[in-house]
Amino acid sequence: MQLTSQQALPVSQAIAWEALNDTAILQAAIPGCESITATGENAYEVALTAAIGPVKAKFKGKLLLSDLQPPTSYVLAFEGQGGPAGHGKGQATVRLESTGPHTTLLHYTANASVGGKIAQIGSRLIDMAAQKMAGEFFTAFEQQLAARYPAAAEIAAPAAELPAQGSWARLVAWFKRLFG
Repeated sequence: MQLTSQQALPVSQAIAWEALNDTAILQAAIPGCESITATGENAYEVALTAAIGPVKAKFKGKLLLSDLQPPTSYVLAFEGQGGPAGHGKGQATVRLESTGPHTTLLHYTANASVGGKIAQIGSRLIDMAAQKMAGEFFTAFEQQLAARYPAAAEIAAPAAELPAQGSWARLVAWFKRLFG
């Protein structure tokens, strides 16, 4: 499965980079996320509860960031197990593009494979669930940005009213549900 999209963020590129690398912000924004724990340099363990269609389970997984080019891009490799619910692994490329002093466009491309009950659900249902979680992620992520960086969020508020061009959240939510 491949997902490619983009999402407008109402903060500068530097702030977006900082927030995307802040485990407290991410844990608060990722639906069902119970923990994100650093296990080494740019390595993390993640635990979350998620439902994809009729399959609901606790997922545990590993995330590894590589090819870091602050504040522009990184590659995220992931793998995870949800017990009988299934498993998955893949890779995502995340790139930030400054679109103004207080706005950033986040681009992502992810390739992933799944197995177990999750794979039996079908890609259409998986995609719909990922889109829903993506929306939830970005709503919560922007709330976290506004709470942590109130001045930046106020300045960029008009840019945030632009329609989203995609959903980073789709990717994150899908990862977390499958591999968390």
